[in-house]
Amino acid sequence: MSTLRNSVRLVGRVGNTPETKTFDNGTKVTLSLATSDFYYNDKKEKIETTQWHNIVAWGKTAELIQKYVEKGKEIAVEGKLTYRTYEDKEGVKRSITEIVINEVLFF
Repeated sequence: MSTLRNSVRLVGRVGNTPETKTFDNGTKVTLSLATSDFYYNDKKEKIETTQWHNIVAWGKTAELIQKYVEKGKEIAVEGKLTYRTYEDKEGVKRSITEIVINEVLFF
């Protein structure tokens, strides 16, 4: 059961070209992932909702994404949910929720 703690699994489509940044401690890749769900309303109309997720990958996972993933590609990811705050260029404190992944599966 310990593998269930803070575990996130998503299947969706990549919303942007992955961005790569190199730091002293390794390579970081960021991208957005869209997941969609649907339901039928009272009028039997199909309603689709889309959620956007910020994805971060490091190391070998980042290298794989950098090499094989492009905008629109469907992928599955597994990782953990993280929250962080930062200060933007204007000095305003911002918060962000990200999924730091350790596994990616290509379709």
